[in-house]
Amino acid sequence: MRYLSTRGGMPAARFCEILLGGLAPDGGLVLPESYPRVDEATLARWRLLPYPELAFEILRLYADDIPEDDLRALTARTYTAEIFGSDAITPLHRLDGELHLLRLSNGPTLAFKDLAMQLLGNLFEYVLA
Repeated sequence: MRYLSTRGGMPAARFCEILLGGLAPDGGLVLPESYPRVDEATLARWRLLPYPELAFEILRLYADDIPEDDLRALTARTYTAEIFGSDAITPLHRLDGELHLLRLSNGPTLAFKDLAMQLLGNLFEYVLA
């Protein structure tokens, strides 16, 4: 997958090339050149996956310059019960009838950002190695 700047001043680049930059060199946001389509059968299969495997399946669509075995290992190392306090990573609790609570604050800093930042740190380490 290739990524472009919203301001148009950046040549198309791969995921690992843009990962460490934050913003595009021209100050724009970096977005995929096109978004992958996910069909109903794939969504149905994904519903049954544990969090680390679901993260891998989604990320491999956007980070296709990271070998699949490496990306699978990164998501497996990132999303663990030891780090997030639950095998579910984001446990869903029924509060009352149709009212549910998705727990997004089980990570090391007890904030929802841990879901992204734990992976981002591992991706940085991978790209810099």
